[in-house]
Amino acid sequence: MATPRNTNSMQRVKVYRLNEDGQWDDQGTGHVTMDYMERSGDFGLYVIDEDDNSTLLVHNISSENIYKQQEDSIISWSEPKHSAQLALSFQETAGCTFVWNQISSMQRILHFDSLHSEAFHNVISELKELPDVNRSNLPLLLKVVTENCITDQMRLTELILKDATFFQKLMDVFDSCDNVKDVADLHMIFKIVKGIISLNSSQILEIIVGDQLFMKIIGCLEYDPDVPQSQHQQTMLREHAVFKEAIPIKNALVLSKIHQTYRLGFLKDVLTNVVDAATTTNLDSVIDANNATIVTLLKDDIQELFARLRSPSTSDESRNNLVHFLHEFCSLCKSTKKVSVLRELISDGLFDIIAVILKSPDKKLILMGAEILSIVLAQDSLMLLCSYVVRPETPLLGLLVKRMMEDFGDKMESLFVDIIQNVLEFRGAQNVQFSDKQKKMQGMILDTFCEKHLPELVDLIMASCPERPGDTSEGAFVRVGSNRGAKPEVLLHICQLLCSCVQLDPFRTNFLHNNLTEKVLLLTRRKEKPLVAAAVRFVRTLLSVHDDNVQSYIVESNTLKPIIDVFVADGHQDNLLTSAVLELLEHIRKKNAVLVKYVVDTFWDQLAPFEHLPSLQDFKTKYEKCLERKGPKSTTDDQSDMRQDGRALDEEKSPSASCQQMEEAEPHNSDVAAASSTPSTQMEEDEPYNPDVPAASSASPSKRSGGLVDYEDDEDEQEKRKRQKLSSTSEGNKNSPEQGGEAKEPGEL
Repeated sequence: MATPRNTNSMQRVKVYRLNEDGQWDDQGTGHVTMDYMERSGDFGLYVIDEDDNSTLLVHNISSENIYKQQEDSIISWSEPKHSAQLALSFQETAGCTFVWNQISSMQRILHFDSLHSEAFHNVISELKELPDVNRSNLPLLLKVVTENCITDQMRLTELILKDATFFQKLMDVFDSCDNVKDVADLHMIFKIVKGIISLNSSQILEIIVGDQLFMKIIGCLEYDPDVPQSQHQQTMLREHAVFKEAIPIKNALVLSKIHQTYRLGFLKDVLTNVVDAATTTNLDSVIDANNATIVTLLKDDIQELFARLRSPSTSDESRNNLVHFLHEFCSLCKSTKKVSVLRELISDGLFDIIAVILKSPDKKLILMGAEILSIVLAQDSLMLLCSYVVRPETPLLGLLVKRMMEDFGDKMESLFVDIIQNVLEFRGAQNVQFSDKQKKMQGMILDTFCEKHLPELVDLIMASCPERPGDTSEGAFVRVGSNRGAKPEVLLHICQLLCSCVQLDPFRTNFLHNNLTEKVLLLTRRKEKPLVAAAVRFVRTLLSVHDDNVQSYIVESNTLKPIIDVFVADGHQDNLLTSAVLELLEHIRKKNAVLVKYVVDTFWDQLAPFEHLPSLQDFKTKYEKCLERKGPKSTTDDQSDMRQDGRALDEEKSPSASCQQMEEAEPHNSDVAAASSTPSTQMEEDEPYNPDVPAASSASPSKRSGGLVDYEDDEDEQEKRKRQKLSSTSEGNKNSPEQGGEAKEPGEL
């Protein structure tokens, strides 16, 4: 048996064997490696005990379909010859993936050789050693490396690893050819090195990326015969590849893995268009395994990094390196799925460190801090962040809001908005049943945001809007405090965030005080149509859940005036603004009878020139139906009746419905009506409104050919049939027997 040569490349595993009682017995802990078995000529899997270096397991790779991978960390198989069930439980998922890929590759090789063993028999299998490495033997060496069958690749790998001087001799030949610029020989050396890398041996890769050989190997790969001019990869490595040790790394294995991983990535980039997919996959597997080892061994050193970032005496250059290091470490945790390591960092004060980074005057560091926070949230740590945010002393939420309002360029404001929305909405935990404590936490976060930060956002909108519509001259903008206005992209993100807050606040009270809604509608004075449309969508969102306070506020404050004014001034052009206004009016027509009357009574003189639009025709028709059904009454009675019979206004023109209304039409006393009417002005069941999704056309072409945004006619009868069907279905299901529990899966290792 060949003893594995380099324990650094092994993966830590536990070996299990299934006993007669059906239980898994722990056979010990060691390191697994894949190696060529000299005597039998087979490819084997070994596990060497981590304490005494004894052999825990030797297994010949089989071409049969006996292997299974479970949960990304376990490989199990059965050995019919020994009537044994075995399993390896990996400490690192990357190590499991790497070994699984190696097994799969070997199975393909074994299957191929069983079909083509005679046709592809090669003289190399009879060689006891490689040809002598010198310039005159380069053609023979090239033939040996590149013209062999798949089975002989294992033999070739074994011969290269046995010859300790092989690579040094090859590099000496390269130097002599490079000195005299013998292009023909240099092209052969390129192909030889490429062929050796394509053997996909992890042990050969470790030798290639070692300190002594790597620069020379890169030099060999500069002479690609398919590239007219020599590349200058060595120069780039010498001048630009600088290793910065942000914190002292005392573990020599970690340092070795860091250098090795960087060089493997560089090698992969150099060979991107040269090697096949199998070689690229093998390089990725080795890189992933190294990264998993680095994260595991390096996590204990992060405390020193935290201490340096907290220290006021840390220089700007050092702070920059520390933040880059932390960003890269968190990215590695994400790529290697090390959620447990990220949670350890959180318990050690990661959120405090992010707050420190967000206070930095350096915008690059601020963006990296936001990206680190985004990485943490993506790894199922939202609840931990929300628990941190509700602390009175933490400034993190305020820092995110502050940075969101600044100009970072490259559309990075959306990153801050996404993080804030994640926190406000508990997004990422939508499928989790919230406990009372979690619901209370969400309410506290929303209250804090609306009380402390909502006025800041609205003030920035005010400072970004002119005192007169369309006036963009200097001095035309309102000055609020220290705010000097913001870019349109920032204002759009603020509107997006405000719409989210409206949907989360069940009573909308935060938007009915201090004229917040009117301040948002100052955006209708901007010349950018997307900003004006965003303000309209905000009002549409405000009306998405019916509330009498909101309805009264809209009417009494004449809130829709700037929207109607800007719609009329725009002259009904087919654009985003027109679409947003028509959608708002259509929502009012379908859902709110009182606001239908308010719009027609207040603004119809302005809207009359656009009456040819189908949506406005329907709006006027709805208003006239209201008047026909109720007849002449006082304003107070009319408003009360319209509120009471809001749902009836959207019913289809069925004779039975009309007769019923006529029978029930009796004089009302306004006080009685006010007492008996339901507080809801809802006319149809409301669907959740998404202000970021534009309205879709859904009407038939024959009736809706004139408007930019078409809507369906009232569908109350159809909805009534749906409700009746659902009601009958639910009644039928009440007495149905409950189904049994789900079938249990076999016990996992």
